[in-house]
Amino acid sequence: MSRTPLPLFTGDVSDFARSLRGQLNSCDHTPGHVELLNMLARSAGFRNFQHFRAQSEAQTRLETPPAPLATVDTGLVLRAARYFDANGSLTRWPGKFSHRGPCLWVVWSKIPPRQDMSEPEINGHINGAHLFEDHALLRRELFDRRMVSRTPDGRVYRRIERQPTPEALALIRTLSARLTN
Repeated sequence: MSRTPLPLFTGDVSDFARSLRGQLNSCDHTPGHVELLNMLARSAGFRNFQHFRAQSEAQTRLETPPAPLATVDTGLVLRAARYFDANGSLTRWPGKFSHRGPCLWVVWSKIPPRQDMSEPEINGHINGAHLFEDHALLRRELFDRRMVSRTPDGRVYRRIERQPTPEALALIRTLSARLTN
């Protein structure tokens, strides 16, 4: 198991040494590994070693540049947006497979997260997201693409929390912007 080094910096070495000496003097036994780590962390101004590690990891995350943004196929987003009316409802099921994914993510976004639903309840949410009256097709597609889960008997459905594709996110934003204008 490799460990990521955790650099320890202190503003004043004299205060650090004084604090460490005081902790060692108050200890009536030779401190173990974890106890010594905690003493070092407290001497540097942290509550304990876990606090020191969390601060170090947070600092590393702040210093790491963010991952580059994924490129979005704006043509696909504009073509998929044509399948929706001014209210953001899906008017027809796309014939092209590549257009179905982003459209399905919009339907997924209208299903409440972290909530168990019966089949009639999820059908109601799906029906509220489209106009062509085929909730069974959409429900099956959502399940097949692992966007919703269901119990083996099909009684309980639940939205699976996942990150939509960049095109789907752009489509959801585009449709939301239509509603606010």
